[in-house]
Amino acid sequence: MMQSQDHARSYYRASANAMPERPSLGTDLSADVCVIGGGFTGVNTAIELAQRGLSVILLEARRIGWGASGRNGGQLIRGIGHDVSGFAKYVGEEGVRYLERAGIDSVALVGERIREHGIDCDLRWGFCELANTPAQFAAFNGEQAHLAALGYSHETRLVGPQDMAQVVASTGYAGGLVDMGSGHLHPLNLVLGEAQVAERLGVRIFEQTQVLELNHGDTVEVRCAGGTVRAANLVLACNAHLDELEPRLSGKVLPAGSYIIATEPLSEAVAQQLIPQNLALCDQKVGLDYYRLSADRRLLFGGACHYSGRDPVDIAAYMQPKLLKVFPQLAGTAIEFQWGGKIGITANRFPQVGRLKQYPNVFYAQGYSGHGLNVTHWCAKLLAQAIHAGHSQGLDIFSQVPHMTFPGGKALRSPLLALGMLWFRLRERVS
Repeated sequence: MMQSQDHARSYYRASANAMPERPSLGTDLSADVCVIGGGFTGVNTAIELAQRGLSVILLEARRIGWGASGRNGGQLIRGIGHDVSGFAKYVGEEGVRYLERAGIDSVALVGERIREHGIDCDLRWGFCELANTPAQFAAFNGEQAHLAALGYSHETRLVGPQDMAQVVASTGYAGGLVDMGSGHLHPLNLVLGEAQVAERLGVRIFEQTQVLELNHGDTVEVRCAGGTVRAANLVLACNAHLDELEPRLSGKVLPAGSYIIATEPLSEAVAQQLIPQNLALCDQKVGLDYYRLSADRRLLFGGACHYSGRDPVDIAAYMQPKLLKVFPQLAGTAIEFQWGGKIGITANRFPQVGRLKQYPNVFYAQGYSGHGLNVTHWCAKLLAQAIHAGHSQGLDIFSQVPHMTFPGGKALRSPLLALGMLWFRLRERVS
């Protein structure tokens, strides 16, 4: 199926700030760095490189923020991925501590960029992890203590099952952990604002410019229909939409479908009753639910990651029963927006960041597995450090974690993972 060249018909698009249309590449150009991909990774890598004095050309096949960066749940939550302590055998205990701190500092980096450049993206601080079982709630004690040991400076507090109405008007949870150092925002407005920052720094951005071919060498040639970009370094920031542009990387990321619905605007009284502290919320299920209020008091409800490669015919019909299971009091509330998109999932749920062994002037970052809003910004900084200075300790640590290629090739990798996730869901139901 042909994918639309414009943004998804989402709540974000309907409430977006200025979305200037940029030209497509129409001539041959050269730069220090060519970045392919106009999402958070690509745009922020361009910012970091331009701040270091390098010339940058950014190519986007559709529109800035067209992919997951402009469609996601808007939850700005600490963490790199799932428990990174399991990677100690690759990066050592010191490396694990670095990754844990990066999961915290990456959120601060996003907040700093928003403040420094005055980006209007509805940033609100406050997040609550939701426990589905008493065992999960008990584990929050250890998580809170570990954050304190890492020197986490933001308020965290445990909320017992008897007090959950303080954070959410739903009876299905065994407790929660509130974190005031995480939060939520309008992701499309963030990446649109960051693109404007990049252009003010001298980055040349071209939209509707699909890359047709890469010719590697000391100078990389990036061939497009309207011209060729020649650059000393290349950054692949395509994530779930890399396709076969670089087969060495595309087989290591599974494009999985993720879906969101948005209600009609709620009254102040209803919004206050549902989520009294206007927190972002996310549960612990394998097929997790995440939700929050928008600036105009809509409930944005997402989740239901699909690994089959097939999207629901009617996203609202698919997602609304999940919403009503959490908030049955919203029966009869209209769903005004429904949309989906692809996120990049890795086998170990850890992002892939580094450079190609065969071509050391080709860098990449992908596979954020649902933690993209903060981790993209951190990886962009590491990529720029490595390109500018020739070395980045953080990039080296990320690169030490091995990543498997999904088995079965392009045709079978989605069905195989779908079977695996079904097993996890069945195990969750009987545990």
